[in-house]
Amino acid sequence: LDFAICTTTFQLLRNHTMMKPSQRLRLIAAAILPLLAVAACGAAEPKLEYEKFDAKNFDHSTTIDNEWFPLKPGMRYVWDGMNVDEDGVEEGHSAVLVVTDLNKVIDGVRTVVCWERDIVEHELEETELYFAAQDNDGTVWLMGEYPEEYDGKKLDAAPCWIHGINGARAGIMMPADPIVGSPSYSQGWAPAVGFTDRASVYRRGEKTSVSVGSFDDVLVIDEYNTDEPGAFQLKYFARGVGSVRVGWRGE
Repeated sequence: LDFAICTTTFQLLRNHTMMKPSQRLRLIAAAILPLLAVAACGAAEPKLEYEKFDAKNFDHSTTIDNEWFPLKPGMRYVWDGMNVDEDGVEEGHSAVLVVTDLNKVIDGVRTVVCWERDIVEHELEETELYFAAQDNDGTVWLMGEYPEEYDGKKLDAAPCWIHGINGARAGIMMPADPIVGSPSYSQGWAPAVGFTDRASVYRRGEKTSVSVGSFDDVLVIDEYNTDEPGAFQLKYFARGVGSVRVGWRGE
């Protein structure tokens, strides 16, 4: 690239010797700036699809007390609402999450085992164990998932992924200090089973109301997958409570 810039400058000086100095400078700048831009782009670090993970940064990993995403054994969340399928038909949809007192060690990090069930029109559609841990900075990590998907009463699929196996990498469930405008983050990277979800901090200071009450100063996280353009799931978090509502934006 240095050679290209020198060659370009020499050619311009040779071919435009009758120009005024100010004109020659403008012409040289117009020719060289695009080359410098290429150099800057080429020097930039490639964006990683997954988060940098340090297993040594988890001294009290099962104490998950992030103010936006607390997970204490015995906690139980129930979300009731409606789901709209691909044909535009509304369906009753419930999700139930239980934080168990079980632990699982993954890559040297002790995780909390959480059990979640998705029920559509009174039928179990998916049940899942997921493994969460909090690092020393207060970030809550997703270390893996074992889901079971059902078609009626028949087990249809179990696209499990665990950090460190088949190229899977842990992702972030909740940042320690979620800031609007900060870069998006991976919620987990497991291309072997098609799990490449990402999220970003969408809004702060929102208000929302659900059947159990109203919440102020709500944090909204925007979740998406690049393989499904135009589909965005919004999750609403109340301080000290956790997720209180799930919505969407886009089509």
